Amino acid sequence: MEQQEPVRVGRRLAAIVAADVAGYSRLMGLDEVGTARTLREHRKVTDALVAKHGGRIVKTTGDGVLLEFPSVVDAVECAVAVQAVMAERNQGVPEDRRMLLRIGINLGDILIEGDDILGDGVNIAARLEGIAEPGGICISSSAYDQVRGKVEVELTDLGEQRLKNIDRPVRVYATESSGDLGKAAPVVSSHPKALKPLPLPDKPSIAVLPFQNMSGDPEQEYFSDGMVEDIITALSRFKSLFVIARNSSFTYKGKAVDIKQVGRELGVRYVLEGSVRKAGSKVRITGQLIDANAGVHLWADRFDGSLDDIFELQDKVTSSVVAAIAPRLEQAEIDRAERIPTENLDAVDLYYRAIQFFRRMNREDNENALQLARQAISLNPKFAAAYGVALACFSQRWDAGWIEYVDEENTEVKQYAVRAVELGADDAFALSRAALFFGQHLKDAETADTLVDQAIIVNPNLSEAWRIRGWISTWLGRHEVAAQQFQHAIRLNPLDPEIFKAETGLAMANFLLRRFEISLSWATKSMAQQKNYATAVLFAIASSVMLGRIADAKALLTHLNDAGNPLRISLIKKRTPLKRQEDVDLLVEAHRLAGMPE
Repeated sequence: MEQQEPVRVGRRLAAIVAADVAGYSRLMGLDEVGTARTLREHRKVTDALVAKHGGRIVKTTGDGVLLEFPSVVDAVECAVAVQAVMAERNQGVPEDRRMLLRIGINLGDILIEGDDILGDGVNIAARLEGIAEPGGICISSSAYDQVRGKVEVELTDLGEQRLKNIDRPVRVYATESSGDLGKAAPVVSSHPKALKPLPLPDKPSIAVLPFQNMSGDPEQEYFSDGMVEDIITALSRFKSLFVIARNSSFTYKGKAVDIKQVGRELGVRYVLEGSVRKAGSKVRITGQLIDANAGVHLWADRFDGSLDDIFELQDKVTSSVVAAIAPRLEQAEIDRAERIPTENLDAVDLYYRAIQFFRRMNREDNENALQLARQAISLNPKFAAAYGVALACFSQRWDAGWIEYVDEENTEVKQYAVRAVELGADDAFALSRAALFFGQHLKDAETADTLVDQAIIVNPNLSEAWRIRGWISTWLGRHEVAAQQFQHAIRLNPLDPEIFKAETGLAMANFLLRRFEISLSWATKSMAQQKNYATAVLFAIASSVMLGRIADAKALLTHLNDAGNPLRISLIKKRTPLKRQEDVDLLVEAHRLAGMPE
């Protein structure tokens, strides 16, 4: 038999350009329709520039674009022209509405797959785009060597950089982030003494700068420094975050700082800064969270208090600041992960994408979330939080009635729970999710009780741990305490996308305390956010029955059935983790009166 020659993989050398819009998710949040329209209008102009310089649009991904040029000189000149025209188009636009591009350029070998291009050459361009400043351009040394002396733009030598998922350092050159890129500038030159930014860690990174003392009172200096130290300590308890130590962040004390420069020098994506001002016996503290890469504000707030109990005020501000910024950092990372090309995802990116899918509360996205969590675990088997997300996916399936107890899945999820406990001794998220599994699905409330307490010791500021603490207390019959714990979870994270779960917990605790009107109000509030959250609907049904509103209860039961969750009395008895028989009897009787089949 004649031996066939192996099929050759298509390759070529090309200049690759990756670009995206800095802070696009924030712009969409401000004006979704207007932002999408503005991006389309900008693209008509920039696409024409790409064609004029001989480039090819390989693909677009939301706000991002991948381009290929046969000449790296053409690629750089096109990038400069694009940034110049974008600077011109942004003139007169309010600063918080400007659409700024980040551009990365690499010269490298690429793989050809139909109209698409793949390989390290593409990946490096994408990573260079990720470290470029808004309005700026980063190019690799391979590209720099070809354009030196041939294009009229000044580039600064940033030295060798460790790029995410690239196994070797890459020497990087960058333009300044300004609107002057279209003006004549000196030819490309190297500045060896330029500050070399540190590479960003694999997880969200933050530095908390010393708060500025606006009072001139040395006593306030001690107060503000102590508060900042407490904030650093509290944030360090979130194992999903990389937090710069006090000794490093306090080197900026008393100095006027450029937040972008701080981000580069400390190798962090986010910076928290603030001030303290005294007026009589009152003190005002302000804080703001900034994306150091994009230079945009993510959060700002102020706190007023009395100096009568300075330590109580310090604790209050610390708790409030941490409760506000931790979820914003998480959402910022979710938004960032969504913009990364699928082929470049690492375990942390997969984790954040899994969270986003999980929160959509439907069966298809639950499956997507679980698959992403499994991929994250496969890439990093010691990633405790990824096991926590997988456990959350299984809990959501059981809560929604999409699956019953299947031995095969139970075996897998038990392994995840065991690994979460083994690997997550210092990870409150992993521990609390394991606690929920032991209590809800294995009916082992005692183990669950121990694990969730451990989670809260590890991180007393994690709202999810307190919410799960509330569920476990309810199952053990500690309803009054549970109500307080659910309230504390809400106070810790009032903007939690999953706040409806704590509200449902309050409905459950109050129902079992025979406070049916209060229970119904919390269940109704929960359903306003997630109308098909089965647990909330169940307690709305039960409370309505006990208030004599049978017709309302039957309508809610019909809604539950129409939503694809036809529960039965026998299934409630089988699945409930409630330990007290009187609680089980009350719940069952209410649903029986509503007409739920046996």
